[in-house]
Amino acid sequence: MQKIRFVLAAGLAALATIPTHAATLFMGAYPDVLLVFDEGKGAVTQKIKLDTGLPTAMSLSDDGKRIYVSTITTSGIEVIDAASRQVVSKFSLNDGPNRVRFYGGVADPAGRYFYTIITRIDKEMDRYKVSKPLYGVIDLKLGKLVRTAEIEKEDEKAIGGFRVAFKVSSDGKYLYAFGEKVIVIDTATLKATDRIDLARPEGTGLENVGFGGSLETLRTPGQYVSLFNAADPYIHSKMFGLARFDLNSRQFDFTPIGPAPAAMAGLEITPDGKQAYTVVTNGTLGSKRCEFWHMDLSTNAVVDKAEFPCRSRFRFGMSMDGAKLYIYGASFDIEVYDAKTLKLEATWDLGNDATGAGMVAVP
Repeated sequence: MQKIRFVLAAGLAALATIPTHAATLFMGAYPDVLLVFDEGKGAVTQKIKLDTGLPTAMSLSDDGKRIYVSTITTSGIEVIDAASRQVVSKFSLNDGPNRVRFYGGVADPAGRYFYTIITRIDKEMDRYKVSKPLYGVIDLKLGKLVRTAEIEKEDEKAIGGFRVAFKVSSDGKYLYAFGEKVIVIDTATLKATDRIDLARPEGTGLENVGFGGSLETLRTPGQYVSLFNAADPYIHSKMFGLARFDLNSRQFDFTPIGPAPAAMAGLEITPDGKQAYTVVTNGTLGSKRCEFWHMDLSTNAVVDKAEFPCRSRFRFGMSMDGAKLYIYGASFDIEVYDAKTLKLEATWDLGNDATGAGMVAVP
């Protein structure tokens, strides 16, 4: 009888970790695959081979039909049909001895052009010539880099490196780069037309700075929602809060929530738009502490916190029904936390070393 009770209890515990509305998760993994993970089963159900190599970043198209995967082995892009889980196009930007390096980017609403930051490595007679980071435009139909432009001097630091997050306005005319500032770029000229003094709060050691993914939780068309840091105009103390950008009008509103912590890892919002979660870290190495912060968006207040064991590198995600929080990436597993209690419920084995490419969820 005791054994039966144990089995029953274990079964109920396993069921408790299954999201109410289970989704399919896509994650990059070594050496050259995408893992297809069934939330309902808590298991990997398929591996999609990527001929261009190791996946480093992913994003989901605005209509949810395409997954764009960038790879580093041959500097490639592979486009996945989210429904059929088939690779519908793939190409490499490398050309013989000449190489291109990039880590992510965003496709325009039409799915024709892909915007990113690149570095060119060209072989000359006696040396390799390495370019400065450049804006790059990749034609997804032709499968090649079609335009580049230098990043203006005053924006080099604000862009903040290759893992800057991008969004494109719904009319395709403007590219938004979310780094140490928000930079609005004309897609026709690749010149900055506006700069907004809000900074992304993510810090080093958190691999949540890839493009797309969790930062697009609120999928209101033409709108981008995320956490930012800002400084007040008088004593310049930093505070964090929620900003909602209209990607067509360039208008935004910023709601301060509290003093800015050392680093934060993205924003996850429940489907009803009422609750939000982030990860905050303080300290480094052995003194590093990681916490979930639960925020009520109706009052813009932090209503709960809970510490959890830090990983040296990780990413933060949420189930599509908003009931579970995920800590994953650069590992063989996903730690599953209950969003209400912020307590660990289960650890899902991936059976494969996942990269820091992030997670894309589809119904």
